Amino acid sequence: MIWFWLGFFALVGLLLVLDLGVLHRKQEEPTLKASAYWTAGWMTLGLSFSGVVYLIYENAWLGAHMAQPTTSPGMDAAVTYVSAYLLEQALSVDNIFVIGLLFHSFRVPTKYQHRVLFWGILGAIVFRLIMLGGGAYLATKFSWIFYVFGGYLMWQGIKLGRGGDEDGEDHDKSLAVRALRRVVRIVDGDYGGKFLITIDGKRALTTVAVCLVVIELTDVVFALDSIPAVLSVSQDTFIMVTSNIFAILGLRSLYFVLAGAMDKFRYLKLALAALLVVIGAKMIAHEHVQVSHVVSLGVIAGILAAGVLASIVASRKEEAAASSAALAQQPSDPAEPVEKPG
Repeated sequence: MIWFWLGFFALVGLLLVLDLGVLHRKQEEPTLKASAYWTAGWMTLGLSFSGVVYLIYENAWLGAHMAQPTTSPGMDAAVTYVSAYLLEQALSVDNIFVIGLLFHSFRVPTKYQHRVLFWGILGAIVFRLIMLGGGAYLATKFSWIFYVFGGYLMWQGIKLGRGGDEDGEDHDKSLAVRALRRVVRIVDGDYGGKFLITIDGKRALTTVAVCLVVIELTDVVFALDSIPAVLSVSQDTFIMVTSNIFAILGLRSLYFVLAGAMDKFRYLKLALAALLVVIGAKMIAHEHVQVSHVVSLGVIAGILAAGVLASIVASRKEEAAASSAALAQQPSDPAEPVEKPG
């Protein structure tokens, strides 16, 4: 499938060039409306690619085939791709929460955040390709690795459900920053979003560059969750890689949609925690319980929908309660006649 790989990565490169080099050349603060449109566009593109996956596997182009024999390889491949894509999108939400904390900690202005995320995603694609290849190799060579991955995912899900992985510490206390300060010069301040500057003839990194380094490191950590999770859906390299990369490509715009509304989606983390536990349990029981791709897709979509709906309902109830409390505290109309005692 070398020609498919070349064509796919050429498409990814073209999309990235258009994104930063043409459509986002000016460093300005993205609006919520524009970010929502971009998110819808990236998700439409990612989900539409399932049609390409269907054609490739249905027609067995260049020898493409599902690992397990099936009467409808195209449909099974497409459903598997959508499941993996939605799963990666879901797990990226937790990544967004942490990225928001990092931007706040490093005091990165909103107008520079899109550029930081762009370069962060380039690095994430490279790391994910390496880790996906390694994970797929381990899964095919050592069947017991599924038990390790499954137990790890369940542990991460339980920890997330109990409120773990909250990191709001100041960036100067970060281990990565302290290590960098020992080998390179780091300067604070607004330098037009540049990563590297020259002061008094000496090169120095800006805090924006250091923030990028920390974001790359956190993505590697989050990949430790997402790689085993996508392996629970499929061990097909083409499906794993394409679904993962399309989910990463939409991360920037999704961040700007959710960044200002993180409090309104309070139950998303609980939904993600439940999703990790369910996926981990599925991996542990993979030799005893066979779950179809359609059922997996329904479970993933159902858990995410439950988290979103619960968050929306809770937010509306709080808004209604706040409005009622505000009306109750309003003073009576002074124009009303006051009855005098007889």
